[in-house]
Amino acid sequence: MVRKIVVTGGSGFIGAHLVRELVSRGEKVVVIDNQLRGDVTRLADVMDEVDWRNVDVRDEDAVTGAARGADLIIHLAAINGTRNFYQRPELVLDVGIRGALAVVNACMRAGVPDLVVASSAEVYQQPPVIPTPETVALMLPDSLNPRYSYGGSKIISELIAFNYGREHFRKVQVFRPHNVYGPQMGTKHVIPELIAKIRQLQVKQSGSGTLRLPIQGTGQETRAFCYVRDAVEGIMLMYDRGAHREIYHIGNDQEVTIGQLAQKLGKAMGLDVEPVGSQAPDGETSRRCPDISKMRAIGYQPKVDLDQGLELTVAAYLKDPVDHTHSNPLV
Repeated sequence: MVRKIVVTGGSGFIGAHLVRELVSRGEKVVVIDNQLRGDVTRLADVMDEVDWRNVDVRDEDAVTGAARGADLIIHLAAINGTRNFYQRPELVLDVGIRGALAVVNACMRAGVPDLVVASSAEVYQQPPVIPTPETVALMLPDSLNPRYSYGGSKIISELIAFNYGREHFRKVQVFRPHNVYGPQMGTKHVIPELIAKIRQLQVKQSGSGTLRLPIQGTGQETRAFCYVRDAVEGIMLMYDRGAHREIYHIGNDQEVTIGQLAQKLGKAMGLDVEPVGSQAPDGETSRRCPDISKMRAIGYQPKVDLDQGLELTVAAYLKDPVDHTHSNPLV
């Protein structure tokens, strides 16, 4: 049975990979995106096979119109990117909160029975337990710090998804992605930023010596990175096998320091890299790694390890870096 599935933020990084996967499965896909953070060129290979709507997710009437007859809305639209959290917190909050309300209202008005909402690992800030289960309390450490505009908006989005129109949905789920990476992720995240810095250093420094790479933070901060193909498979597995009114981590539990990540990227580029630490921004999380046992219980298993994923990502960025430079009015 072919399903009609609406993806908000469908020309964003995860959204575009998800849209292509849905198309490959034969689903009827509607993409909602105004390209404020997305980039329609990410969907160039499937544009003839999707219903593209150049719509602001905050426009409830437009979202409702696009959603009529749909079986599912997957709500990904948001203003992400750490620089935006600090420099454009009002926009981060506006899109995050009003977008979530518009999507839930559209589901009820258009009779869409199922809703999947993307949250974020940012809802934990400094997790008290590593690996972190979905049951850990969510945290907003300081409302004066604009960094928390994104995490705060995601906490509110979860509340909206589960409680606003709580009697309407046949299935409503929230997933919290953890550091998803891969080709086409743009230039405003740690992995593409490090790739660009390493390339710049390589050009400046001739010869085969070690490259001293400035990084943000001490280099001892940790993350657990999930290759985008695994993330997309996890989202679909969660929807197909997961339960109503549940929260799931989408990620990998292969923890690595940022210093080690820089060295691995250098190795993937055939270079020897020595990370040089600096002061971390106020509010930066020192350690993050998800407990994915809840997803494993329904059959999820990440297939791409970090070394392999970084090789694939580096190869894509070095082959055609222009494709990964998204120009928009945001930072």
